[in-house]
Amino acid sequence: MGEPARQLSRERVLRAAVGIADARGLGALTMRSLAAELDAKPMSLYHYIRNKDALLDALVDGVFAEIELPGEGDDWRAEVRRRSLSARAVLARHPWALALVETRTSPGPATLRHHDAMLGVLRAGGFSLSMTAHAYAIIDAYVFGFVLQEASLPFDGPDSANAVTDSIMEGVAAGDYPHLVEFATQHVQQPGYHFGGQFEFGLDLILDALAVHVDGARPS
Repeated sequence: MGEPARQLSRERVLRAAVGIADARGLGALTMRSLAAELDAKPMSLYHYIRNKDALLDALVDGVFAEIELPGEGDDWRAEVRRRSLSARAVLARHPWALALVETRTSPGPATLRHHDAMLGVLRAGGFSLSMTAHAYAIIDAYVFGFVLQEASLPFDGPDSANAVTDSIMEGVAAGDYPHLVEFATQHVQQPGYHFGGQFEFGLDLILDALAVHVDGARPS
């Protein structure tokens, strides 16, 4: 069981909610299941969390609080890269968060601080307002999309794709789909292949392309 009701606090309630979502998915998180986890009565939770919507808002804010903030230094690229790597790690740790981060309309202080820091580092790096909008959207579309794709794959970790590709290749007749066979046998099935290893390569391509745009817009 969870912690006795007399020891309840907002922090403990939120920590238990994250634990349920991490272990069983967002669908398993209700005020009743949360109360059971904490060995408390459901009504006692409303002293700390107003309702289910407020709980979801607080969970999203907690996720943003875990992501490293970029700093406004001389190297916007390094700062945005560091933040993006952190965002990927945090979202992978809390896969349920992807369904929430773009849907909530009552952002908390950590969420607002995060967005303000991202906008700030891009603006300090020489991005115009319109390019800042482009950059932020493209970066997060890549990070969020990669995490979603990674979570949906039927394999995980280095060399774990072999079993899946083996079963697919068994049903492929000789001479059919030659490029797919080449890719599977000479790349995916080679030792050390890991889909997640593509993330930093793609991120660097995006940051390099953005750097060309922002540098080209600077007065000579």
